[in-house]
Amino acid sequence: MTDAGDSFWITAASPAAGATALVFASPHSGDRYPEDMGAAPGLSPASLRSAEDALVGRLTAEGPRRGASLIEGRIGRAYVDLNRDPGELDPALIEGLDGPVGAKTAAGYGVLPRLAGDGTPLYDRRLTLEEAQGRIAAVHRPYHQALDELMQATRARHGRAVLIDWHSMPARAVGAEVVLGDRYGSACGARLTRRLRDLFEGLGWRVSLNRPYAGGWSTQCWGRPDEGYEAIQIEISRALYLDEATLTPGAGYGRTQKALGRVIAALCAEPWAD
Repeated sequence: MTDAGDSFWITAASPAAGATALVFASPHSGDRYPEDMGAAPGLSPASLRSAEDALVGRLTAEGPRRGASLIEGRIGRAYVDLNRDPGELDPALIEGLDGPVGAKTAAGYGVLPRLAGDGTPLYDRRLTLEEAQGRIAAVHRPYHQALDELMQATRARHGRAVLIDWHSMPARAVGAEVVLGDRYGSACGARLTRRLRDLFEGLGWRVSLNRPYAGGWSTQCWGRPDEGYEAIQIEISRALYLDEATLTPGAGYGRTQKALGRVIAALCAEPWAD
């Protein structure tokens, strides 16, 4: 069963599998860009889409079949970044603001990015504060309200809720196939991080922990083990499955999809996932 919102999709856990304490999310899999974006003339589609986690929603579709609900962003990351603090507005892009801002925002990658994933400027103008607030209200807020409802309902049912936040990273990013981000051990129990590391290394993939991705806004918000909420961010190298020039399945897509299916099946079968 899939519910559609303007800024997200939710695929509920299959009744045949039975729900688990796991909630899957893919905030950067969206590929829709509203007409009011007003991007720079001549900006290529490839640059506009270069920060997307293309096909990640499809790669993690085994989750609902194994009992984990899946929420996916529908709107492209260049329009609004769903994995950023909504207060991280870039004064270099948005009129009427001044600092200070975090390092990512200063570099051009705030909640409304100034730069595309490949470093190309997204605009030849500055946005008004009204535009920025409107995008957050229309896209960012509904997604996080829906994620909040999923996490709270899951904890009410199971006594705990575990967010698995799925992402992809450029092939050039690091010398690993997977980066696990648990905010240096604060966002989830060590057992979850160890189990995921073991599962991915069992595929023959190299795994890095927290470097260079320790977990974004969603991991920060939901990594509260003392309150019954855990979170971990998973970055998968696009070299495993994607043609980065066309954002279409690469030569390894089928193999990677099957491998991730095995990881997801094992994760959802863990006793602590019930």
